Amino acid sequence: MAEISKLSVGKVLDKLRSNDAPKEAKTTQLEKKINTTDEEIQRLRAASLRLKRGHRAGTTRRD
Repeated sequence: MAEISKLSVGKVLDKLRSNDAPKEAKTTQLEKKINTTDEEIQRLRAASLRLKRGHRAGTTRRD
């Protein structure tokens, strides 16, 4: 029979935890979220301005 190597519980847990560890630092993840949120805010502001300009251009002044 082949020999079975046994690992201690601590070593097994360390191996499992290392596989589940985040690939990026937490600050890097937060910076990415902030950047995407900023881009979304800029997009929404631009869309809002376009709608306001379109609304104003569509109205006519009656004397």
